Amino acid sequence: MSSVEQRIAQFTKMATDDPENDMAHYSLGGALMEAGRHAEAAGSYLRATQLNPTFSKAYQMAGQALIEAGQQSRAGEVLTEGYAIAAERGDLMPKKAIAALLESIGAPIPEVAGAASEAPVPEGAFRCQVTGKLGTPMSRPPFKGPVGAWIAENVSRETWNDWIGQGTKVINELRLDLSRDEDAATYDRHMREFLGIDDALLAQLQQSN
Repeated sequence: MSSVEQRIAQFTKMATDDPENDMAHYSLGGALMEAGRHAEAAGSYLRATQLNPTFSKAYQMAGQALIEAGQQSRAGEVLTEGYAIAAERGDLMPKKAIAALLESIGAPIPEVAGAASEAPVPEGAFRCQVTGKLGTPMSRPPFKGPVGAWIAENVSRETWNDWIGQGTKVINELRLDLSRDEDAATYDRHMREFLGIDDALLAQLQQSN
């Protein structure tokens, strides 16, 4: 059994054993996407949005999976809803990604109330590149390496603290043992998704190191 098939089996069992676990469904969606099973992935991501209606990243991924599955009309509906939620919450990275997906299928970008990122940055202030909100800069990278350095430069302390809370949920609900390489990789993948560090940015950061 391949690595992705093992993860699909793991997350399928987890989502079946605990059907109200939004992170299990979201993780299952990611594994199904990696396996090219886009329609099934969309279903898992959409289940995550049903369980957690403010999960803007899940709307983004559901829309992407639906596009890959050839369901553009449904993708437009999901992405439009996700864009409004991301804008309301100030989730800048998912908002930008959802806008790009809407444009890719020729769907209109919804008009929403002005977000914090549209306002000028006061002198000496720090704007988080994940949420678009003004916040407190981090005093040091949270860990060594290029990803940690990027986080320190682009992510506010408030957003990082939000990830710590979400990361604890990931560990608990996915029953991760961070001493195991595969579990640590799962945790890191969720962290990067939460902070908007996609594969292209990750590769760029790794090459610049």
